[in-house]
Amino acid sequence: MIRMKRIGRKNRPYYRICATDKRSPRDGRVIEEIGTYDPSVAETDARCSFNGARVTHWLSVGAKPSDAVRVLIKKYGPAGTHVSAMEQARARLSMPRVTADPGPPAFVPAPKPVPVVAAVVVEQSVATDGAETGAATVVADEPAEQTPVVVIAETPTEPTAE
Repeated sequence: MIRMKRIGRKNRPYYRICATDKRSPRDGRVIEEIGTYDPSVAETDARCSFNGARVTHWLSVGAKPSDAVRVLIKKYGPAGTHVSAMEQARARLSMPRVTADPGPPAFVPAPKPVPVVAAVVVEQSVATDGAETGAATVVADEPAEQTPVVVIAETPTEPTAE
């Protein structure tokens, strides 16, 4: 008997067309694999492939194909009605895919302005009379295109007892 043996993963079937003993299970032991059928191929005529000499041999010795395999052999077998369409479809699939150049982008957003980040540097110094004074310096970090701004503010601090 010539029938399809299902392999492949869940929700992604793939079939091997095999010559089997009639008593063996569908996915069980096979005598010979003589073709494949992949239903997920986009080109309908490129889904099936056969080893024509072996199909002819098995049919000549009396192997009976299942209903689905009988249709495939009639279309894509050695003397099939769609053999030339199958060859053309396989040639189209083997060619590299050509994609059109997308061209320049339709919209390019303007760059956003960089926010100014300020850093505060606190310096303490000891005066000549022993009192500590603090000075806070605010330095604005800006992008290299703009001029930097430096603000200096003096704040007196109370002396601490040591």
